[in-house]
Amino acid sequence: MGHIIKTPAGTFRANWRDPSGSQRAKTFRTRKEAAAYLAATETTVSQGTYVDPAAGKVRFSTYAERWLASRSVETTTLAGWTSRLRARLLPQWGTWPVGRINHLAVQEWITRMGRELSPSTVASCHSLLSSILASAVRGRLIAFNPCEGVRLPAQRKRAGGIVPLTLDQVTELLLPSVPDWHRPVVAAAAGAGLRWGECLGLRWADIDLPDDDQDATLTVRRVVIEVNGHATDKPYPKTAQSRRVVPVPPFLRAELARHRKRANPDEADRVFTNQAGDPMLRSNFRRQVWRPSLVRAGLLGEVTETGPHRFRATWRDREGVEWSAEFNTHREAAAHVAVKAAGGLRFHDLRHGYATYLISSGVPVNVVQAVMGHEQASTTLNRYTHTPADFHRVIRGVFADPADDPLTKKDDRRSVDPQSGGEDTR
Repeated sequence: MGHIIKTPAGTFRANWRDPSGSQRAKTFRTRKEAAAYLAATETTVSQGTYVDPAAGKVRFSTYAERWLASRSVETTTLAGWTSRLRARLLPQWGTWPVGRINHLAVQEWITRMGRELSPSTVASCHSLLSSILASAVRGRLIAFNPCEGVRLPAQRKRAGGIVPLTLDQVTELLLPSVPDWHRPVVAAAAGAGLRWGECLGLRWADIDLPDDDQDATLTVRRVVIEVNGHATDKPYPKTAQSRRVVPVPPFLRAELARHRKRANPDEADRVFTNQAGDPMLRSNFRRQVWRPSLVRAGLLGEVTETGPHRFRATWRDREGVEWSAEFNTHREAAAHVAVKAAGGLRFHDLRHGYATYLISSGVPVNVVQAVMGHEQASTTLNRYTHTPADFHRVIRGVFADPADDPLTKKDDRRSVDPQSGGEDTR
């Protein structure tokens, strides 16, 4: 049982034992305050919710480092957490005692970040802070998680949403604009729905290109992950369902066949590398290959010839303001637009387009789910299928040959039984 004693200074000290049996004490101005605190403390001890008043004095930076070191997660996840912790959380909370972090302070921090950063970035920072402080609650350092109930900025959808390319746009606009060496990796994303890491994880032993185009396949067995500018192999894909065999369409088969002749590889060699034979880094590919290819394909900004050795680059920034500049070569103009223009198709959008094309062509969703490597069909439908650009043509095609009765197929109309002379009502 706890007890209260009066000190020589005239104050009142509440004494109790914590769950470990250690003696604890706290001094108050009046006996009433001491009695109320002692009663509340003994209740938490008996209910198993006791929090040591001194535990919350540990600095957030100290506890966060311990929390991070205790995690057992994928390398890419750990790298992302570490980056956000160093860049966003520690500058704000590093010197704060964990017990001093309160709901209002967290809300103010979230609101400030929301003025400068994207909603998704703010949400990821909040999630990390909440996870760390939830661990502190479970460790009895603090009584509750101050991140609970914090209002986050509303998620903004991309302007215009994702508008997937049609198959004709891929084969007639995009692929011819991509440099020969890198064209097959773009074709793999557009023609097989592969993620970036899955593309880079392919070996030539995973590619089966028989003489019959109908039987060509590729097998996803591993991926490449990129952490801090270094690409490394991961011997298994994102999920169990991601390990899959995907049929190869003719345009992808042609690109892979040409690439194999050009590279002359062994079976164990990577299918897609930079021209030095090393795994490609995503940031370099995006800057040097992907976005300039979009400009050349007419899918990002515009480059027009204005005279002999003069090219005008035109683009729009994030605010929708149009800019232009003159250059001596088409290459310089395209490179400038690639850097300055806002938005533009992402490499991963080719995977979205692949799913949309299959669903729009009548492929059952469970089959699309299988070739996409999704665990749930809802992911395929909700995230990876979009309204195709030519949906007007698709809808008109449904009504191109209307029946007399839209609810009755022609083959289902009643026929006459020639033997009985009456109607066949089967």
